[in-house]
Amino acid sequence: MALYAIGDLHLSFGTNKPMDVFGGAWVGYVEKLRQGLSIIGPEDTTVLLGDVSWAMSLEQGREDFSFLHEIPGKKILLKGNHDYWWSTAAKFQQFCEKYDYMSLSLLHNNCLLYQEVALCGTRGWFFEEDQAGTHSEKIFHRELIRLETSFQQAGEREKICFLHYPPRYRGYECREILDLLAKYGVRECYYGHLHGESHRLAVEGQVEGTTFHLVSADYLKFRPQKVRD
Repeated sequence: MALYAIGDLHLSFGTNKPMDVFGGAWVGYVEKLRQGLSIIGPEDTTVLLGDVSWAMSLEQGREDFSFLHEIPGKKILLKGNHDYWWSTAAKFQQFCEKYDYMSLSLLHNNCLLYQEVALCGTRGWFFEEDQAGTHSEKIFHRELIRLETSFQQAGEREKICFLHYPPRYRGYECREILDLLAKYGVRECYYGHLHGESHRLAVEGQVEGTTFHLVSADYLKFRPQKVRD
């Protein structure tokens, strides 16, 4: 039994938006993912940190979700900034029941358990959004509420935080999210979103009592990172 994390799979079986067009590490990325994800076993749990599919709806993403379902074990999905298929938890549950994708679940306004450890998280926020005005402020406020709700549901358990956006970035930090990590004693935080040249700007290692890890797929060379045995 093991817990893994990887973000930004950017699947596009039902759409014409393959990441191969970006060149570099993304060339042949689907086959790289198949090989990298092959280390996962049927007793394992994998957290997918957003941007899992380019689909615009659940039905359009059916082949992508089939790919995810075929990964052994349980898969826990977060929302990313490109997950346009995202609707409601109830609709996702109905979709999974319809196609028997019951190995998939969402981390959204909740926390889930891996053994005695609480898996907490939400999409998060990023500096790119900071100047977007009042509408953006409302979204940011909702993200903070979702993250704190997740931590509160965990109670006194050890907490691991999963975000799509990095709460720290060289030259930027989301103080409100970092304050929540400190308030709830979160010692590990995993995030994605950063690709290519942006990898060099990632903050990793321990800062203010929390250890940060970048787990976007291309950064991990398409092999999930083990979080716990």
